[in-house]
Amino acid sequence: MPSIYQLKPRFQNLLRPVVQRLFDNGTTANQVTLCAALISLLVGALVATFAHHAWVFLLIPLWMILRMALNAIDGMLAREFGQQSKLGAYLNELCDIIADSALILPFALLPGISLPAVLLVTLLALFSEYAGVMAPLVGVSRRYDGPMGKSDRAFALGVIATGVTFGLLQPLWINGLFLLIAALLVVTLVNRVRQGLKEASSQLPE
Repeated sequence: MPSIYQLKPRFQNLLRPVVQRLFDNGTTANQVTLCAALISLLVGALVATFAHHAWVFLLIPLWMILRMALNAIDGMLAREFGQQSKLGAYLNELCDIIADSALILPFALLPGISLPAVLLVTLLALFSEYAGVMAPLVGVSRRYDGPMGKSDRAFALGVIATGVTFGLLQPLWINGLFLLIAALLVVTLVNRVRQGLKEASSQLPE
């Protein structure tokens, strides 16, 4: 299914000169991964602390853009410069779901926003990523299928946060958008399981 993730190769090509410079300076993939997670926690904490000021939500879309760049950079450093490691694999997956939770949960502090809807999105984001991570357990590739993968969530949350900042979205609309994201996350979870099983069945000898 369509996903912003499909644009990743083009995005990586734009970042390649930056990645080369970081490698030349001795930066490692794990350092970039940890940096992105720590800044996500900081941004989430700032937004949660000052949630009564709408302008603070502008930090989310601004950071989401940089976070997506850092996520691409750490992967490129690992794959293209021989920095892949078992620790890196753990950090990559764990830091992603920690960062996701830190950036989603502050929306629950907005007046009139449904706490169950925000928690549902937070949990389903975790579940859908877990479904993707489980794929190698059945002998297939890690699944990144959409329609609400990590990049899609970043875009959706960035749009909502921008709407909050400029007063373009009322609580009813925000709640509706969170429920829509939740529904798309369910589709994503199912899609990742189905595509993983499909890939597994294609590998069986005829």
